[in-house]
Order: sequence, then structure tokens, then C-alpha cells
Amino acid sequence: MSQRLDAAALDSAQWRRVSPKYVVVVIVGSLIGGVIAAAIAVFAWLVLHWWWAWIALVIIAVITIVQLIIAPRRARAIGYVLRDDDLLIRRGIMFQRFVAVPYGRMQLLDIERGPVDRALGLAELRFVTAAASSRVSIPGLVDSDAAWLRDRLVELAESRRSGL
Repeated sequence: MSQRLDAAALDSAQWRRVSPKYVVVVIVGSLIGGVIAAAIAVFAWLVLHWWWAWIALVIIAVITIVQLIIAPRRARAIGYVLRDDDLLIRRGIMFQRFVAVPYGRMQLLDIERGPVDRALGLAELRFVTAAASSRVSIPGLVDSDAAWLRDRLVELAESRRSGL
């Protein structure tokens, strides 16, 4: 029995959100990416004398500022809900993405922690499913929540695969 992804059901679902501290991870990632890209543009402008590199520098600065402004909203847009037959994950602001991962298709659940995640006590739960191209993850989970969710999903996946 699969559940439909209609608008009314999505709005009434009890979404679990990621930690508010995940905003810091998004901001740090945006800043690091912006600084690296800006350094490359400055190098191209000053050392290689590519006159147009200052235009790239301005564009990089604008993109980085926009990313920093929308970072809190991007973090709040991530959520998940455990349903009867699958795990439903949502993310995105303008272009929302909803991914339903059937419990019986889960093959590997991996918890990853980057340096900023570790400093904030956060983790990312990654899923490997029967589909080779699936890249599903839930970032910004508190360490204990990530471990609980991993264990719960393993339990549900085993029961679905064994036909219980």
C-alpha cells in the first residue's frame, strides 16, 4: 500500500525538522565556497591580468551574499516524516523536492560528520537504496537523533525485507 503524495497530505504531515544549528553549517559552507571562488577571481585579475575577472569577483560576491541571506530558510525547509511504508524527505525553497524512500529498498544507512557538524554536535544521515543513482540524505540531525533514526530505519528495513 503506497501513500499518495498529494498536497493536502504533505501539508498535514507531522514534519520533523533538522536542528536550527544546521544554519551555521550552511553559512560556513557558503562562506568557504565564496572565499575560494573570490580568491581565484582575484588571482586571475591581479596576477594573470584578466581584466574581466573583476566582473566574476562581483558576481561571486553577490551570489555569496544571496546564499547567506537565504541560508536560514534553506535549513528550515529540510524535513522528514516516518510513514507506514516509507520515509518521506523534503527540501528546497523555490523548487521543492519530495523523496519517498521505501523501507524495503534501504540497503545502507551511513552517518557522516564533517568538522563543522562535529563542532555543533550534528550529523548527516545518508541512504543507499536499490537504485544506484539515488543520493538521498538528511543533513543537520542532532547526533543522538541521527543514531536513533538510523537504528529505527534499519529495524523497519529488515522487517519489510523479511516480510514481517
